[in-house]
Amino acid sequence: MAGCMGVAMRGGGAVRKGMGIKTSVKSGNFRPTKQGAGMTKKGVAAFRRANPGSKLQTAVTEDSPSPARAKRRKSFCARSAGQMKMYPEAAKDPNSRIRQARRRWKC
Repeated sequence: MAGCMGVAMRGGGAVRKGMGIKTSVKSGNFRPTKQGAGMTKKGVAAFRRANPGSKLQTAVTEDSPSPARAKRRKSFCARSAGQMKMYPEAAKDPNSRIRQARRRWKC
């Protein structure tokens, strides 16, 4: 059991290890769907504290990002376009999390 990924040993028993942070909108770590549906700056900082070595970053929302950030945006937009193809019912709903996130990233 000690070599299992995603399992933490506590008090003699195995406990499933999640993101390491609260995943509710109320916690302030995530945006509600109407506001773009991603992690907040606070949420990214909390995730990085809980997961040392993580390279998680916030969304690229500026109009003319640096070349490196523009590349991240292009990559996200390509991945999320694939998600829209996989979930056509979400693609049709303008209030779905994927549509809101793509709007926030300016895809």
